[in-house]
Amino acid sequence: MVSDGMGPASLSLTRSFRQHVEGLPEGDVLTLDRHFWGSSRTRSSNSLVTDSAAGATAFSCGKKSYNGAISVLPDYEPCGTVLEAAKRAGFMTGLVVTTDITDATPACFASHVLTRAMNDDIALQEVGDGPLGRVVDIMLGGGRCHFLPNGTEGSCRLDGTDVVARAQEEFGWTYAGDRKAFDALEGGEKVSFPTLGLFAPGDIPFEIDRRNMSDIYPSLSEMAATALRALEKATENSDQGFFLMIEGSRIDHAGHINDPAAQVREVLEYDKAFKLVSDFVKDSKTESLLVATSDHETGGLATALQEPGHLPVYNWYPKALAKATASAELLSKKFIQHIASSKSQNQDELKAWANKKLVIPGLGIEDAHPEELQALVDHPEVSVQTFAAMISLRAHIGWSTHGHTALDVNVYSTGGEDAQKIRGNIENTEVGKFLRGYLNVDVDAITEELKEKMNKKQLGAMNVNMQQMPGLAENPNAWSQSQEYAHLSKASVA
Repeated sequence: MVSDGMGPASLSLTRSFRQHVEGLPEGDVLTLDRHFWGSSRTRSSNSLVTDSAAGATAFSCGKKSYNGAISVLPDYEPCGTVLEAAKRAGFMTGLVVTTDITDATPACFASHVLTRAMNDDIALQEVGDGPLGRVVDIMLGGGRCHFLPNGTEGSCRLDGTDVVARAQEEFGWTYAGDRKAFDALEGGEKVSFPTLGLFAPGDIPFEIDRRNMSDIYPSLSEMAATALRALEKATENSDQGFFLMIEGSRIDHAGHINDPAAQVREVLEYDKAFKLVSDFVKDSKTESLLVATSDHETGGLATALQEPGHLPVYNWYPKALAKATASAELLSKKFIQHIASSKSQNQDELKAWANKKLVIPGLGIEDAHPEELQALVDHPEVSVQTFAAMISLRAHIGWSTHGHTALDVNVYSTGGEDAQKIRGNIENTEVGKFLRGYLNVDVDAITEELKEKMNKKQLGAMNVNMQQMPGLAENPNAWSQSQEYAHLSKASVA
């Protein structure tokens, strides 16, 4: 399992929040806490601060690579992944996420491209149009827009390829595109392989919002339970089992936005999914193992904040987060939609509307400062950050960046003698190396096959010269950052 963007402070934040909301004693901890195993160092090959692509490449290939790389090494050669090797060895495989299924983490297990920005190519490879053919048996998540042909409603592809149609016609996929189709899977009891479930045009909404959307979208734990049961049922008479990667994807997005109210709900949902999987491992009649970690920390989160002009206060306030009923992302979308549809652009009227309709009911803030409301109407394009800053201030939560940090991240496991190899403080590549060893699969053979079948021109679908690409000479992380920060502007789109 991968908790994208979740650092140690996220656990402290969520643990105390849960204790406050549920009236629990200080000794009551998260399920994750009971399975703490060690920590992981996260640097990439070209930066002390990794991105999700390089982080996931470390998990999937057991190799360091540059920020933005999707299971490709610094020499632009592909590296075989543990999922691909597991599939070749007879295991069933699956990917479950709450972001686009083409996003960096899932992409790194089932595709190979030079940069994570190549979502269109990733989508094709994930369904089987790649050098190894189809390597995934079940994929559940968001990102439907990357699978629909350009020019059709809901598409974000640059070409006219209908990936859903190709997946069904050429590679035998069963497609589930909405909640009704997900429910028809009956928790994994009625899954025909391979199954592609795309339940949102892009990311599945933050958990704080999803739960109030009339059950339109499945949750992380629901999708995890469905995939787990489907794969268990499919392999019950097999000598080989299955490999399933589950990602709590949007913990990272809440960190990028600096939204603590959204993040605690994301971590709680991830903890729920972790419990589901750990209980499965405990009750399984066959040997099973759960390993969970983060690719990096996002936001530079601190569970305390010194306000300008004030002495430090040795406290933070979970009750401020408990009052929130919506994410800063959703509130920003509603605000921008209102501005676009409103006949009046009077600033006083806009401030009054934002306070009454968004700030008070959405953030639970009844004492908004005039300066905060003015900031919303002056700069609605960055209102997502303003809303997040408002609730962070009330909760006394601090952030150092809208990007990633170089913090070590926690490793969790259901344990066992084999897992002693990743006990303590390890490099993130050790996770990938451990997984291939535990499954006893030949990742190196997959790498050699990929090299034979993919030349660099095919891999990149472009003329690769980093020094000639705009901005890359000055900023080698530009490929990655264009994707990492994209959701900060998504809230600005009506």
